[in-house]
Amino acid sequence: MKVAEVVVRILENEGITDAFGIPGAGINPVYKYLGTSEKIKHYTMRHEEAAVHAADGYFRASGKMALAICTSGPGATNFVTGIYTANIDSIPLIAITGQAVTSQLGKDAFQCVDIAEICKPIAKATWCVTNAADVPKILREAFRTAREGKSGPVVIDLPLDIQMAEIEYDPAKDAALPVAEIKPDMKDIKKAIEILTQAKAPVIIMGGGVVLSGAVNECIQFAEYMQIPVITTYMAKGAIPVDHPLSAGCAGIQVGAPLGNKIFLDSDVVLGIGCRFTDRHTGDIKVYEGDRKFIHIDIEPKQINKIVKTELGIVSDAKLALQALLKEAQSKGVKPQPSDRVKALPELRKSLKRKTDFDNVPIKPQRVFGELNKFFGEDTMFTTGCGLNQIWSGQFQEISKPRMYLPSGGAGTLGFDIPAAFGAKIAKPEYKAVAVMGDFGFTFMVEELAVAATYGVPVIVVILNNAYLSLIRQNQKYAFQYEYAVAMKENHTMMDYVKVAEGFGGAGERIFKPADIKGAFERAVKSEKPYIIDIIVEEETDCSMGPSVAAVKEFE
Repeated sequence: MKVAEVVVRILENEGITDAFGIPGAGINPVYKYLGTSEKIKHYTMRHEEAAVHAADGYFRASGKMALAICTSGPGATNFVTGIYTANIDSIPLIAITGQAVTSQLGKDAFQCVDIAEICKPIAKATWCVTNAADVPKILREAFRTAREGKSGPVVIDLPLDIQMAEIEYDPAKDAALPVAEIKPDMKDIKKAIEILTQAKAPVIIMGGGVVLSGAVNECIQFAEYMQIPVITTYMAKGAIPVDHPLSAGCAGIQVGAPLGNKIFLDSDVVLGIGCRFTDRHTGDIKVYEGDRKFIHIDIEPKQINKIVKTELGIVSDAKLALQALLKEAQSKGVKPQPSDRVKALPELRKSLKRKTDFDNVPIKPQRVFGELNKFFGEDTMFTTGCGLNQIWSGQFQEISKPRMYLPSGGAGTLGFDIPAAFGAKIAKPEYKAVAVMGDFGFTFMVEELAVAATYGVPVIVVILNNAYLSLIRQNQKYAFQYEYAVAMKENHTMMDYVKVAEGFGGAGERIFKPADIKGAFERAVKSEKPYIIDIIVEEETDCSMGPSVAAVKEFE
């Protein structure tokens, strides 16, 4: 069987049903068999980076892997930002690139670049296959690697002659490799329960690893049994309902909220599950650590004690650890009653909530998020990339289901939003998909609106247009006391994003008054086509943030 056909048969067998890519001379042999597959649907993207973002958004929405595929040279190098974006957020996907024939490797041939080496630092693993007989083994290992432990994207580079080679292959004798379960040490589980039961003010930090593990229900069950407040990291936003009695929202120096930061600062023991304690969450690490004891559960051993000093580190899959914790607590007869701190949460949630109901013209950015919260229900997935629009989104959007808030967290990638929303909508067509963006970020990967229009996928794009590189403006203003090269007044005058949408087969409108936002949302949903809503907002609104969780400066 030709290797190109073997590749497609293994993709099918491993459960791939959707592929995002752009064909090219370096990958055409594989495309021949993709074209005849009855199990895999291919979507032709308009930029290779967008293919990876689409596969990324697809997994974030569904927990199911997709394929990103492209040709060699600049096609392959355009994958790099997407691979990095997925990897830092532990999002698994399969990336296949075409390559020049093996005899031309290392000889500066046309469109011949060592993409496996380029991607090695930013992917879970990479391979450049130079022996055709190794293809089945490498592909199976690639799938296992992507799924096992701390998940992530893998890159398989296939030279043309390898794709065209004939090998002995019997599908009946080939199967997916087992993925190892990483179970907790029960001695550590017992110690964790001891520490938590002795704590006066414990808190749980639910990280993105809890969502990836499919452990959201287990985390909430354990929190309910132990009566411990739950803070979410940005990557776990929505995993616990906003109005759950134990929900304390997000904590952090940017996307954190006053309630989450208060509950964290009042805590003496922190149980962090599937979280990385990264800088935008912790801020000043000395303030963050304080005198608190940390129990850290993570599937990746290198994460333990990487940022915060732990009283107890547990290497485990989040779901298995949470099941063990609940079982141990129940077997010990531990059943704490709600503390005054827990009883106060619902009222604190109301009193510390940031204001969104501004009637100003130009529109306050906060009002946009208030309208998003009121109009879109739990059947809506949101993507967002980077900028003050992303931080405001994290601060103000109310999400109450896992896998419905899909941000580029660790990378903060401009251009992630639209293709990720497209991929998410392909994975979950029954849900609405809304990309929340800034006016500058909109111009990154905007060509993917044409893809959405071509395939009849009604992605909605909400643009907060303040005619500024606003996150950079705010940083220049407060950190360096100057402003330069960040004003984009033309985005309120010369630029017409509605015409851009129409040119790509979509539709849209520009909004100036807060009272008109709801109607625009209604028209976007009814249009059943890619639709942009360009909302003209106040130009120089600053966003609440600070150097530590104890020193967040509030702005309105």
